[in-house]
Amino acid sequence: MAATIRIQSGPFDATAETAALTEGRADIGAVVAFTGFCRDEGGRLSALELEHYPGMAEAEIARIAAEAELRWPLLGLTVIHRFGRIPPGEEIVLVLAASAHRRAAFEAAEFLMDYLKTRAPFWKREHLTDGTVGDWVEAKDLDDRAMERWR
Repeated sequence: MAATIRIQSGPFDATAETAALTEGRADIGAVVAFTGFCRDEGGRLSALELEHYPGMAEAEIARIAAEAELRWPLLGLTVIHRFGRIPPGEEIVLVLAASAHRRAAFEAAEFLMDYLKTRAPFWKREHLTDGTVGDWVEAKDLDDRAMERWR
């Protein structure tokens, strides 16, 4: 199975991506979808800026997707991550994990999101509603602890 991995500046359509993943497939019994959105952080955030190294980010996500495929009996996998300036309310990331059974799909989707939150080569910076630009955002300790369970 070849995973679909895209890094793009524009929005994606989760429903269309799920349809593309499952079209003509009678062997898929579960698709777990995770969509992550930019939040406004209590009204103080006007946008989140995401940067990446083209080519490197895709290769690293493909590597972790291949690891997920070895760990779980997946029948399909889609990972889409956006870059650029993203305002609150817009989607940032989509992970779709398909399997014959729900447990594998849930675990694989969670594994991929834990990885994307902590290890994927993206850099995030906050743009605040007062017009200032914040520092680059580090992974949170909670996210790092979540990633540890997959080792």
